[in-house]
Amino acid sequence: MRATLSVLAMLFAFGTAQASMAAAPTSATRLDHVLLWSRSMDQATAVMAVKLGFQVRPGRDPGGVANRYVRFADSSFVELLGVTRPDPTFDPGMQEDRLALKGGPGSRTFGFRSSAIDAIHRSLKSLHYAVTPFFSGPDQSKPGWRLFAFDRAPLSSNTFFIDYATDYAPDQFDPANAGDYRVTREHPNGARELSAIWLVSADAASDRRQLQKMGFGHAVPVKLAELGARGFCVPVGPTALLTLQPDGDGIAANAMASGGPRILGMSFGVADLGRAQRWIERGYERKLPTYPGLFGESVLAPTRDDLDVSIEFHAIQPDLAPCAAASTMAYP
Repeated sequence: MRATLSVLAMLFAFGTAQASMAAAPTSATRLDHVLLWSRSMDQATAVMAVKLGFQVRPGRDPGGVANRYVRFADSSFVELLGVTRPDPTFDPGMQEDRLALKGGPGSRTFGFRSSAIDAIHRSLKSLHYAVTPFFSGPDQSKPGWRLFAFDRAPLSSNTFFIDYATDYAPDQFDPANAGDYRVTREHPNGARELSAIWLVSADAASDRRQLQKMGFGHAVPVKLAELGARGFCVPVGPTALLTLQPDGDGIAANAMASGGPRILGMSFGVADLGRAQRWIERGYERKLPTYPGLFGESVLAPTRDDLDVSIEFHAIQPDLAPCAAASTMAYP
């Protein structure tokens, strides 16, 4: 939606200081980041840092909607959003998300990153998707980012495609700042990568069909007992997008009942699963079991009451392709 593009323009200004798709090299695409609304910025920061063991970096607060960042070594990130005054400046897209989330925490928007967004834009437009024009960073005199979104969301959650200039955010490329760049992406819980985003809706197959039409095929059916969900694992470059729907009682059904389609959760690869598990258990003062997830042994943090998003940690599997393990978990 054009309102979504307006949201993204403001948020990036804050601080981010198959045949039909044959022309668009979607293999150059991956999941980039999630926009996660909070009850309050300080509450969300405390949950992410104290209970979960992430390092949270500052952002900005120009209009009563502040943002902060959790950045990872694979260049992905989570953007935390929080209202900081009684009369914040919402654009239409922000207002839409806030209404859908009933003013509470949660997420309805995520981004793909690609070095081929021009080709993807042309291809989607030729397929009659309602893509917006390109929007660029606020300072046109400096390298930045370019993105496009959709006037009508093709998936059950809002999405956009973005590309960054190679010399955007000079701290990432200046050798003198290499140490600063590295430490801002190191986390006490050992998280190194965003490996998957989970969408939930009443019709997982619809999202899967749309993704295939957009150029993201090779979906693998999955059934996830830990979430009470079934659906599909769709590879997106080195990452995976899960399109899910409730399968009986459980987390997925509760999420749909409380607010409808949304981002149900995220998976993060960690250097040491035992360390991440111990950190979360201390933070939440409870023992947590591990289970065989899509990325191997995993642990699910009990974050739904705090963030209205589930967060899964798994040991990094360097040689495991996205959705490769899903074939062993396929439902009939």
